[in-house]
Amino acid sequence: MVSKEEAEGIWQTLAQQELRDTPVDALKRDYGGLEVDPVYLGDDGAIPGVEPFTRGVRATMYANRPWTIRQYAGFSTAEESNRFYRQALERGQKGLSVAFDLATHRGYDSDHPRVVGDVGKAGVAIDSVEDMKILFDGIPLDEMSVSMTMNGAVIPVLAMFIVAAEEQGVSQDKLSGTIQNDILKEFMVRNTYIYPPEPSMRIVGDIIAHTAQHMPKFNSISISGYHMHEAGATAVQELAYTLADGMDYVRAAQERGLDIDKFAGRLSFFFGIGMNFFVEIAKLRAARTLWSRIMTDLGAKDPRSKMLRTHCQTSGVSLTEQDPYNNVVRTAFEAMAAVLGGTQSLHTNSFDEAIALPSETSSRIARNTQLILQHETRVTDVIDPLGGSYYIEALTEQMVAQAEKLIAEVETQGGMTKAVQSGEPKLAIEKAAAVRQAAIDRGEEVIVGVNRYRLDAQEPIETLEIDNAKVRAAQIARLEQLRNTRDEARCQSALSALREFAAMDEGNLLEAAIEAARARASLGEISLAMEDVFGRYNATTRVLSGVYASEYADDPQFEQARERIATFQKAHRRPPSIFVAKMGQDGHDRGAKVIATAFADIGFDVHMGQLFETPHEVAAHADELKVDAVGVSSLAAGHKTLVPELIAALRERDLDEVAVFVGGVIPSTDYDFLREAGVSDIFGPGTNVLDAAFSVLDRIEGKLSNR
Repeated sequence: MVSKEEAEGIWQTLAQQELRDTPVDALKRDYGGLEVDPVYLGDDGAIPGVEPFTRGVRATMYANRPWTIRQYAGFSTAEESNRFYRQALERGQKGLSVAFDLATHRGYDSDHPRVVGDVGKAGVAIDSVEDMKILFDGIPLDEMSVSMTMNGAVIPVLAMFIVAAEEQGVSQDKLSGTIQNDILKEFMVRNTYIYPPEPSMRIVGDIIAHTAQHMPKFNSISISGYHMHEAGATAVQELAYTLADGMDYVRAAQERGLDIDKFAGRLSFFFGIGMNFFVEIAKLRAARTLWSRIMTDLGAKDPRSKMLRTHCQTSGVSLTEQDPYNNVVRTAFEAMAAVLGGTQSLHTNSFDEAIALPSETSSRIARNTQLILQHETRVTDVIDPLGGSYYIEALTEQMVAQAEKLIAEVETQGGMTKAVQSGEPKLAIEKAAAVRQAAIDRGEEVIVGVNRYRLDAQEPIETLEIDNAKVRAAQIARLEQLRNTRDEARCQSALSALREFAAMDEGNLLEAAIEAARARASLGEISLAMEDVFGRYNATTRVLSGVYASEYADDPQFEQARERIATFQKAHRRPPSIFVAKMGQDGHDRGAKVIATAFADIGFDVHMGQLFETPHEVAAHADELKVDAVGVSSLAAGHKTLVPELIAALRERDLDEVAVFVGGVIPSTDYDFLREAGVSDIFGPGTNVLDAAFSVLDRIEGKLSNR
């Protein structure tokens, strides 16, 4: 451990290198006669910009340069998204973060029959290089950092981005930004995978290899804990599983013969930031500490290889449908936590994301939240403002120790790729989510406006709505034009080469896909060429049991629900049954799993459907299983297309008596539409699970009494 004087000397040297011609004393700030040094150096020897980087990856941090303001966004078509991006850049945004629609995520072209309700709904639809060129029209890709959240269809999306840049006159070595490329997390929580784990890891390695050689300014992977956070992981789970994912990605690259110090500096991370203010700050500090140790153990020598650089996003799951203006306050606290934790870039939510897709108004509020933080709070005046705090240092130390223990457990299974295949991390996160939801339902964890201090009446909120049918029709027309005007022989030859590379387990899949994109192969065609070899992965759905029963032991309302189930079973010689469905390409299954777990513990006969089913497939299951009700979980705005299709499919099978319920992110303005379509009840975010159970039971009993 260095002395205070030595630490001061080391910091001064590093800070001067980062500031170049500006003197270090210029970082001092005056607060009306109170002069504060820009850095605190305590007795522990921890120095910002020095391994293990607990106090920040740069010596000067925000005092020299603030974090990058990003806005994760994609709207319906490439034209609409391009308009939004250009407007946001004019208003202070510093980098682009692209949200793709679920059809694109899952490797389907917009004309595929399985994506009727998904095209353009939760992001921008991209089917070809032509769409990608429109998306970035007028945006100089040699000057703008572009982040793309893409995992399943990462090969065609990155290939099309590279080709679009080429045709803009920008070579690969000039491109800066990040591709998420974090497939292990998809198998745990978000579920926008396409191929099985092993070939998916090959894809990760091929992208790391290609970018290391050709794209030195581009981050080849963003190892993401955010989606674990949103699925209900504890802070320690998010931290440990994310870093364990990173370890397997590094090993995958090393197995290709890559020198760790040649690619590790282009790895980045992505964490969610929730409402447990000080824990979230400690989580980022612990992440940097652990990653430095991990990379040292994996053979890294260059300090830049050991730096954990991260993007953060404020939590979506902490936002509420009830009293939504509270969400503006929540986001501001979460954003402050991310900044005090030392993030390199940040996306903030706003107030209506728990209700619908974010509107332009909410996007402006979200962006201004960060601008106010940067320019008005003075939080950028000091490097690691909470460094040396007893509370923060104690939390950081404990998080490091607990995460190390969990990482060690993953390592005993052979690493995260093997652990994911066992399903254990996924189940652990689902259990944590169920436990927290039970605490909220019981009022033990207070959510203002939801389980305490509720409004008597709530004003309607104007929300953004995408005309899914119109967007899909436009995309299909552009696809038809693409296929009619391209050199078909060249296109098919490039797709055959990609297929052969996949089958022979040699060659770089990204490089083969770039050739296919140049030949105007579509995203779906490139994905299918690899699917022909690798197959399409289908996860096994499992429902936890006992979590709610344990959390609700001796709860009168819970016991009342169980007694009603017992009475129903005595009268009908069976328990009430429900099929919990996820339709379309929405893989966010936290809500569906929580409902399935809770209803099973109450006493319902619960059947959990597979992800990504069509309305006709769900109706077939309902018919075969003879269920009383179908519960549809929707978080990606496809409910107005998919739910009426489901009800029509049930009627085709003479299953009018099957009650249909919908839960998730449903704008209140859509409630009448869904009820007119035949939906029995609607459960928005924040609904108490026991209240939902009573409602479902009431409707089932009513349906049966009317037979």
